Amino acid sequence: MNKVLIIEDNQDVRENTAEILELENYTVITAENGKIGIQKALENSPDIIICDIMMPQIDGYGVYDALSKDIVTANIPFIFLTAKSGKTEIRKGMNLGVDDYLIKPFEVEDLLGAIECRLKKKAFLKKEYAKNIDGVSEFLTEASQYLNLEDLSKNRNIKRYKKKEQIFTEGNAAHQLYFIQSGNVKTYRTTEAGKEFVIALYGPGDFIGQLSLLASAGTYAETASVLEDAEILAIPKDDFTQLLYFNKEVSNTFFGMISNNIIELQEQLVDMAFATVRQRTAKVLLDLDKKGMTKDENHIGISIPRDDFAGLIGTATETAIRMLTEFKNEGLIAVETNKRFVLLDKNRLKQVADNH
Repeated sequence: MNKVLIIEDNQDVRENTAEILELENYTVITAENGKIGIQKALENSPDIIICDIMMPQIDGYGVYDALSKDIVTANIPFIFLTAKSGKTEIRKGMNLGVDDYLIKPFEVEDLLGAIECRLKKKAFLKKEYAKNIDGVSEFLTEASQYLNLEDLSKNRNIKRYKKKEQIFTEGNAAHQLYFIQSGNVKTYRTTEAGKEFVIALYGPGDFIGQLSLLASAGTYAETASVLEDAEILAIPKDDFTQLLYFNKEVSNTFFGMISNNIIELQEQLVDMAFATVRQRTAKVLLDLDKKGMTKDENHIGISIPRDDFAGLIGTATETAIRMLTEFKNEGLIAVETNKRFVLLDKNRLKQVADNH
């Protein structure tokens, strides 16, 4: 059962409110002033706090300020109770970040509705979504309900792409964010000489195209091409923009979902600058293994052209082939005729990657 902390100096209001909530199967904790309320909030970690504003010792604003600065209580939904209905009073609370307001005397339906709404929003913000099409669709649906956005796309169909088919092209207008349900995708840029420079490889659970949507140019900064037959979900740019900018809490959740590739890309750029070719080769092989792109008892792996592999480690194709030959001779990897990698000694590869 959800726990509700009621901080109210008026005994009748406090007890009546507690009785209403107990009848609705809430666990209720009460405090008769702000000082005790802060203490009980820290001790009990309630799911939601209902707090009067005008109280002796510490008023409601002081309670909210104290609890919002403590890591244990900072994210607990907070509803103010007040006998005042002036805009100034309400605006002050909202500016502080309070979730809602109830004006005394309030209707039972208003009280229960406010609590239910805030608890649903809290549950949404705490929820972790699966990195598959069902999880992404669930997030989009619940985010739409949370934000009351009727114009988020309802039809989220998966498109199937064949090997070597392009998903988007460098220089074209960036209109969609893409989620990979299955298959593998590479992103690359084309040099002035017409040569492909591979930026990254992606697999199931990855998002692509987000950096281009965030950029001011409004065009895709690279080309995305399918390495193995893939199933891809497209999310319109308008949806992407609303999820990222309309609400801070939703934005944090959404950015956490789409930022996995951004972090990996940053690490890759650092490696390009400071790691040796041998280190970079080991790190890329381990990263491919983590994504299920090497062959083992659980994965069939994917065929990776040597030019693409060279792009991933930021070196010439001939150098990449020489490093792979060294690793093969050292018993670290095997390379099948179909250009699939098998990692034979991951521990030693990790030592190489860490320069040990």
